[in-house]
Amino acid sequence: MDREQAYALMLEHTPSESLRRHMLNVEAAMRWYARHWNEDEETYAVTGLLHDFDYEAHPEEHPTWGVQFLRDHTDTAPEVLDAILGHATFTGVARETRLARTLFAVDELTGLIQAAALIRPDRDLRQLELSSVKKRFRNRAFAAGVNRDEVEQGARELGVDLDTHMANVLLALQQAQDQGQDAASGAGD
Repeated sequence: MDREQAYALMLEHTPSESLRRHMLNVEAAMRWYARHWNEDEETYAVTGLLHDFDYEAHPEEHPTWGVQFLRDHTDTAPEVLDAILGHATFTGVARETRLARTLFAVDELTGLIQAAALIRPDRDLRQLELSSVKKRFRNRAFAAGVNRDEVEQGARELGVDLDTHMANVLLALQQAQDQGQDAASGAGD
């Protein structure tokens, strides 16, 4: 499975623009970490794009339904499938690879950063500062659906200081927007 195929599958199964935007943002953060660690960028991108593709149609079975679909209908690499299963703590699937730990670490944090950009008067992610992200993170009433405990756990599992991890993911989303991927609005790809 390559990025183009993953993107098409994500679009086919995900009508919600906000969920599509989330998966594009996770893809951007995954790519950033892949480059940072000199890992395979395409594998990280595919993982980010597909991690929630089944959520809207099968919320009670997510991500198990999606992983079974990918096993049955695609040639998605086993490490990608394991990472997708591992991003949902309730599956009980251990995050044994850097790929799996990265997906878990960036998933919730991208949502917080997205929300922080959207409340800015200009809604411009490129103008968002780390201090604002950290302030929003501490305010549990802001973007209350973001699991802060999982964000902290994800940074620990990656072996990255939380502030550094926040800065990395913010930079990843800003770079994606600068490259026309528009992480704030989800336009482009």
